[in-house]
Amino acid sequence: MSVFQPGSTGKQATVSARISPAGGLDILSRNEVVRLRDASGSGLHALLRRCALAVLTSGNISDDPRSMFEQYPDFDIQVLQQDRGIKIELSHAPAQAFVDGQIIRGINELLVAVVRDIVYVSTQLEQGGFDLDDSVGITHAVFEILRNARILKAQVDPNLVVCWGGHSISREEYDYTKQVGYQLGLRSLDICTGCGPGAMKGPMKGATIAHAKQRRRNNRYIGITEPGIIAAESPNPIVNNLVIMPDIEKRLEAFVRVGHGIIVFPGGVGTAEEILYLLGILLHPDNAGIPFPLIFTGPSQSAAYFEQIDRFLRLTLGDSVAQHYQIIVDNPAAVAHAMVKGIDKVRNHRLDNKDAFFFNWALSIPHQFQVPFRPTHENMRGLAIHRDRPRHELAADLRRAFSGIVAGNVKEEGVRAIEKHGPFEIDGDADVMTSLDELLKAFVVQHRMKLPGGTAYVPCYKVITQG
Repeated sequence: MSVFQPGSTGKQATVSARISPAGGLDILSRNEVVRLRDASGSGLHALLRRCALAVLTSGNISDDPRSMFEQYPDFDIQVLQQDRGIKIELSHAPAQAFVDGQIIRGINELLVAVVRDIVYVSTQLEQGGFDLDDSVGITHAVFEILRNARILKAQVDPNLVVCWGGHSISREEYDYTKQVGYQLGLRSLDICTGCGPGAMKGPMKGATIAHAKQRRRNNRYIGITEPGIIAAESPNPIVNNLVIMPDIEKRLEAFVRVGHGIIVFPGGVGTAEEILYLLGILLHPDNAGIPFPLIFTGPSQSAAYFEQIDRFLRLTLGDSVAQHYQIIVDNPAAVAHAMVKGIDKVRNHRLDNKDAFFFNWALSIPHQFQVPFRPTHENMRGLAIHRDRPRHELAADLRRAFSGIVAGNVKEEGVRAIEKHGPFEIDGDADVMTSLDELLKAFVVQHRMKLPGGTAYVPCYKVITQG
């Protein structure tokens, strides 16, 4: 790697460098390189620049996707075609990504993952390699993206635990996620999260210590994200397998297809969206009898949080929804033990049904859970949140409501829409909307929807309660 020069952008130290990519990406076609350099509306350069800067600022915590470019307005990345492969040229890149003039190896590998996924997905879409018109085609697209990223590992017993939870959690909650990760690691379980900070980092951090104690190698710390999220939640430095899915729906499907069980820590609207997505799928009649361990857990201080989540789920989806999850408070070892037992049932079920360990083909995911939801004001107002609908369909629209709030909070497109047109309006049955409003207000009171740096949270939504 040849370093050009250190510099500064405002108060932020920067470095310009030309690096050799690490982690397996050796060559690209000339057409792929041209598209990555194309800054027009049809090109990929803007997407590459946004995702690359997120990787280079790994460890930063910000809810504002625009703040990174305000700190590094002159940052640029170019992929250069050379006779013996490719080089990545960085201009005014964050200095924190370098040590003594050398880019940190893990950040280099994550940069390669960014280039790999952006090129692969765009090429497949351009060539019609993905059939996104039906449910089967979308699932195959998710499979192909994960396979291309080398996330899928054959000949490995089920051992991948997906951990969901908020990036803005208390210190006690964060420490608890590390304790749970430690117990999972002692039992030789790998970790998959949304790759950001908070509850997405803690389990990985705890597991690394336990894996080291067990002298376990080739550990997997998988981070699954998408372009709208990665700009607001930079990958944490423990992630060693990063994959960028095209949108939030394919990201969620990737979690449930590769994971053998899911643990949910305290969080905000994004975590509620994930819970409703999974429960909506598990409530579908086609998935009856398919084991999928789901555990809600947190320290004793979080007991009230899960009680409120439980009440909301029972009110909206019926008491029987609680059959699909366990709530374990303040007991990391019990969480890990329950997950091991649940994964053992998954293993036996897949053996009996000749299903793959590395991808949950048997799980039926309805098309309505797969189609990208655009959180416009019209679409948010059009959600049918009524209890007389089939439970999995109601869960799908509740998930979309939370997805819209996430977009209004942290995604650039949603933030701009709120600034221009005011808060989203969410309509539905009176008792459901009252419960939803109480849940969202509780998130605000508990600082689960408060921006860092002392900025008070201003709701991007307005709940409309009708009798």
